Amino acid sequence: MKKSILQKLLIEEKDSLAFDQLKEEQLQYQVTALFELLSEFYGADKLVLKAGKLDALDLMESDSVIDQLVAMERIIYEDPTIEKLDIEDKDLKELLADIEEEVTGLFIKRTVNERVEKKITQKMQERHEEYLKEIKKEILEEESGTVDNPQTLKKYGELEKLESQGLVKSAMEVLRPASLEEIVGQKSAIKALLSKLASPFPQHIIIYGPPGVGKTTAARLALEEAKEMFHTPFNKEADFVEVDGTTLRWDPREVTNPLLGSVHDPIYQGASKNLVDGGVPEPKTGLVTEAHGGVLFIDEIGELDSMLQNKLLKVLEDKRVYFESSYYDPSDKNVPQYIKKLFEEGAPADFVLIGATTRSPSEINPALRSRAVEVFFEPLQRESIEKIVENAQGKLKVDMDGKVSNLISQYTIEGRKAVNILADAYGMVLYEAEVEEREKTDIKINKEDIYKVVQTSRLTPYQQKKVSTSPEVGKVFGLGVRGFLGSVLEIEAIAFPAAQENKGQIRFNETAGSMAKDAVFNAASVVRKITGEDISNYDLHINVVGGGQIDGPSAGLAIVLAIISAIQEEPIRQDIAITGEVSIRGKAKPVGGIVEKIYGAKQAGIKEVFLPYANRKEVPKNETEVKINLIKDVEEILQEVLVTKEERVG
Repeated sequence: MKKSILQKLLIEEKDSLAFDQLKEEQLQYQVTALFELLSEFYGADKLVLKAGKLDALDLMESDSVIDQLVAMERIIYEDPTIEKLDIEDKDLKELLADIEEEVTGLFIKRTVNERVEKKITQKMQERHEEYLKEIKKEILEEESGTVDNPQTLKKYGELEKLESQGLVKSAMEVLRPASLEEIVGQKSAIKALLSKLASPFPQHIIIYGPPGVGKTTAARLALEEAKEMFHTPFNKEADFVEVDGTTLRWDPREVTNPLLGSVHDPIYQGASKNLVDGGVPEPKTGLVTEAHGGVLFIDEIGELDSMLQNKLLKVLEDKRVYFESSYYDPSDKNVPQYIKKLFEEGAPADFVLIGATTRSPSEINPALRSRAVEVFFEPLQRESIEKIVENAQGKLKVDMDGKVSNLISQYTIEGRKAVNILADAYGMVLYEAEVEEREKTDIKINKEDIYKVVQTSRLTPYQQKKVSTSPEVGKVFGLGVRGFLGSVLEIEAIAFPAAQENKGQIRFNETAGSMAKDAVFNAASVVRKITGEDISNYDLHINVVGGGQIDGPSAGLAIVLAIISAIQEEPIRQDIAITGEVSIRGKAKPVGGIVEKIYGAKQAGIKEVFLPYANRKEVPKNETEVKINLIKDVEEILQEVLVTKEERVG
């Protein structure tokens, strides 16, 4: 019995020793794994050094797991005072868990530190590069001879401040047409403009027309539309370079030429300092190069200096601008490549020229006209002015009396001027609303506001109504044209028996022009042929009311009618107008400006016009507002315009 109990105790003790041995092996395995992690974290050499500093090297090399754990704690916590007795009483599982957590924390901290250090390194590199750029910039500025100082920098700051304080927009910017469809009264002209510009082979163009009808805006918008068409050579970046021919000045010595470009020599014209030191001339390209690949628009091209026009023609032919200078030496190694290229090859200048003018074609350089196609913009009718005003009203988003647009059309024939009148009235209404503390929703432009603008701007009606239903003796309406605007001429004549027989005199106001004076003498012969009356038996006084300048002999027919009416005392209808040259045989000869003259008649309210038969092809086909009568001789028109005694009695 005792023997069996003893055997049982021995077996239990043996099992306990085996379990302890297994437990110690597992513990050793965990400790070894942790040391390997520490070795990976610090590096084997650094781990040994660290252990030596913390008096943990002997413990780390000990066979005792407990000693190794003490060494590990000293290394992790960097505390050499940790002793063996401090951990003998601890639970080993908890201790290993704490150590594992600390080792994990070390790796996490290192990962975070590496990421932060990487970002720091990147930022330092960027700062370093920026610093190098600043150093280079300072060196370049020093070498280029910069003259900036506190005073000049202050001026620069003032300019920048002014740039940031600009007004939002002007009235013209807001009210300017934003598309070709918004340009009123020029449908056929815009179609012609587009057909010549939006083509695989765009042509140079001269646009004729009175001021304020949309020539500049149409040209700018036509280029934008041409860019969208697949068959045109203009790309999306094609520039519209605009310049005013009236203000474009140049120096014949080629010191300055903003249009074509110029060469600044190193002595007198102020080349860059780095070029002056080497005696190198500096070419400056002009507007023709800036417009390369796009459109160069010259407003009032007829005012451009004639010599400059000839130079421009050369550029149009060559599609390049060439520079010359006696200071240029092609063998000089100090000459930059771009300057050498400009002198030897020239600057590109392949563009489409669009010139606008209020002059007549006869006043434009023939050589320039021969290289360009011509487009004519029409004077604006009253209906067009009214439409422009209504479009502007929509953009201003303001209510308007229905009679305002008609009233404005009486004071101008320019779209730009009409918009300005409306904008002035809008500003006045806003001011009055502010003073009277009215709501903005109550703002409305009415006729009284337009009359205020008319009064303050000293405007007068463009064309007074001259039509009358009462015939008058010796008075007739002729038609004239100046530039692109037609007008009604009031011609009157009075006849008296000559003070001395066969010694009658003819008086005519000289301001009407020499051609009109010649027309009077031609008329004298025609009067005698038709009526049999010798005008030498009369003292005649012929007057163009207002002293209007008559351009050419187109008043001949009207003067004949006025003289015949005065001599025979037969009244002339006052609801008609006449134009045409008269031959000494009484034939009606063709004259110019038919379209403009019909326009002038409509502006004056005239509903019937007499024109020479030879001008029949120039009459607009779609003309419906004015009755057009084509005549071949004076007798034919006399039957239509003279009111006989029977007609007067009737």
